[in-house]
Amino acid sequence: MKLQAAIDRVSLEDAVALALQLDGKTDIVEMGTSLVKDYGIEAMTQLREALPNTELLVDLKTIDEGAYEFRQGFKYGGDILTVMGAASLDTLRATYQVAEETGKTMMIDLLEVSEEKIAEILEFEHAIYALHHSVDRVDKQDAVGNVAHFHEKFPEIKRLAIAGGIDLAQTKALATQGLIEIVIVGSKISKASDPAAAVKEFMEGLKA
Repeated sequence: MKLQAAIDRVSLEDAVALALQLDGKTDIVEMGTSLVKDYGIEAMTQLREALPNTELLVDLKTIDEGAYEFRQGFKYGGDILTVMGAASLDTLRATYQVAEETGKTMMIDLLEVSEEKIAEILEFEHAIYALHHSVDRVDKQDAVGNVAHFHEKFPEIKRLAIAGGIDLAQTKALATQGLIEIVIVGSKISKASDPAAAVKEFMEGLKA
């Protein structure tokens, strides 16, 4: 299981400083959607330079203009880009084609996507499907339960990630469960008093 540390809702200067702290210590650093919207390509370029030893996920949340957005995202440094599962099947096919052509990775964000829609978008063998509990929701997700239910419903999906309020205890439980490829952690790392120490703790938790 891999750890993805998300950087979101901070200044570009702070994002780069945090990326420098995390480089080589986590598997993936995520450039959150707020950074995409606030700073765009400049942020992609600077974070790519700050992460020579770590994969960079750019959370584009593409929902249209799929091929164009993915070509730009990969061109400026992303290793993994996100597309919304709510997008049209044609958009998903367009983004997947770009990812395959460039040898990089598409992550499908399943935020508020129905099981009926998920059943229609199972054809992307190399994509990562990401269970995503919205930050705006007031309830806390049962990460292990959600993963178990998803795996039972869609056993054909082999690459799975999960995000949304994940803490260390949930990370250890997910590692024991052994059904996901990537656990995505945001504020428990990015807002920690010592982010590098927090990452180390989470990385150790993956071995539970």
